[in-house]
Amino acid sequence: MQQWGVWIRIRATAGGVEMKTLLAASETERIFSELREANLAFARTYPGEHPERQPVHTVYGGANLFKADTAARMGRMALASLDAYAPDFATFARVLELPAPYALPTRAGDVAALGARLAGLEPAKRTGDPVWLAYAVYEKVRRKLAVEPVEDFRIDFEDGYGNRSDEEEDATAVAAAHEVAVGMRDGTLPPFIGIRIKPFTEDLKDRGARTLDIFLAALLAESGNTLPSNFVVMLPKITIAAQVVALVRLFEIIERKAGLPARALKMEMMVETTQAMMTDDGRNPLMEFVRASEGRMVSAAFGTYDYTAACNITARYQSMGHPVCDFAHHMTRVALGGTGIRFADGATNVMPVGPHRGEKLTFEQEAENHKVVYRAWKMAYDHIRHSLYNGFYQGWDLNPGQLPARYAAVYAFFLESYDEAASRLRLFVEKSARVTLTGDIFDDAATGQGLLNYFLAALNCGAITEEDTKATGLTLAEIRSRSFFTILRDRRVAGGGG
Repeated sequence: MQQWGVWIRIRATAGGVEMKTLLAASETERIFSELREANLAFARTYPGEHPERQPVHTVYGGANLFKADTAARMGRMALASLDAYAPDFATFARVLELPAPYALPTRAGDVAALGARLAGLEPAKRTGDPVWLAYAVYEKVRRKLAVEPVEDFRIDFEDGYGNRSDEEEDATAVAAAHEVAVGMRDGTLPPFIGIRIKPFTEDLKDRGARTLDIFLAALLAESGNTLPSNFVVMLPKITIAAQVVALVRLFEIIERKAGLPARALKMEMMVETTQAMMTDDGRNPLMEFVRASEGRMVSAAFGTYDYTAACNITARYQSMGHPVCDFAHHMTRVALGGTGIRFADGATNVMPVGPHRGEKLTFEQEAENHKVVYRAWKMAYDHIRHSLYNGFYQGWDLNPGQLPARYAAVYAFFLESYDEAASRLRLFVEKSARVTLTGDIFDDAATGQGLLNYFLAALNCGAITEEDTKATGLTLAEIRSRSFFTILRDRRVAGGGG
């Protein structure tokens, strides 16, 4: 029919109600077939967050010091530090200023009695207990340091190793490869491992390539032509995409000559130069670096101190908390968000190591050691919390003494939000993603995805268990789908909602 000079089509719906439309099916199909190609191309570039485990940290250590059992030794050293400076959860909570630290007792006997009570506390009563978090964080940290103290390790031939003679670095590359092969055989390597070579600048490119070649040749010869699980090669100080291309071409030659599968070698990049933030014509080049890797790039790590130095920040003020770092963080997130590239923040360079050593220390020396360690722990804890707040769920550690603060920050960050997040997500799902008001908090679809992201990250880092996710009303499979939209769609289909 024609009405007011416009053709209006009338069609019946399944319910028998006539609906007026202006678009013919053939017209929308033609337009959407073109849009489909564009949508699919976008989805290939931005597939979403990586579905597999992301380590919460990477420990960087000089290649000359690496041994097959380095991870286990670091765990023992971290536990020794915890025993020496925070032998109970109350002390640890006060140092890090966890919630309600001054509600905790100071006498050892009282702390032990409180710990025994908290250990037997029913899950339903934990929420209302003001000191439960302090106890739970401490116990999780101790367990982690005993079982899996290091999640990722980078055998460092760059800043953590320094510039040495070619003969010495050659020998170190062979020795480090041998230790990795022994660790593979004995099962002592951390879940993720890799090497950092020297940058592909004009003066260091040959040294970086030679170390890569020697290390991989020695490792493959000793390991039966097998790489460790989750092995990566880190390229530091990238300024131009051509440096990434060069590494890819070297990978191809090594794979072909060693008989490795195509694309077996993966890489990660250091974001630590101002040129990695903006090119001379005003573009952010990070996506160009990713494309240059031809699918081999798995992560991007921020180099706090090289970047702040490049921004002309003096040594005293070079810190993870400096505003220039936040700028770089957000630029990286905007440039690479949704690509599946993992992000890692930098490290705190103040070590929790007391200045006085030996068995017969004076009271004043012991006190100074405690003061130094506590200050470094708190600084690292605050830096890590800031990274987590900004959506960077991985960072660097440089010393075994930093591990207690690392895991405490990660566990506290997630555990203190657990009850509220579970309640909000469960209510939102029950209402089929219609907007809800939980207390004074307004939740919409974007919040639903944010709540799901919380549980994914908390589960990934070990802050919560698979059993804990049941409080959301979602199955573990639904949570691991990583998509709130997919969860709702599948539930509608299963319920006959079409």
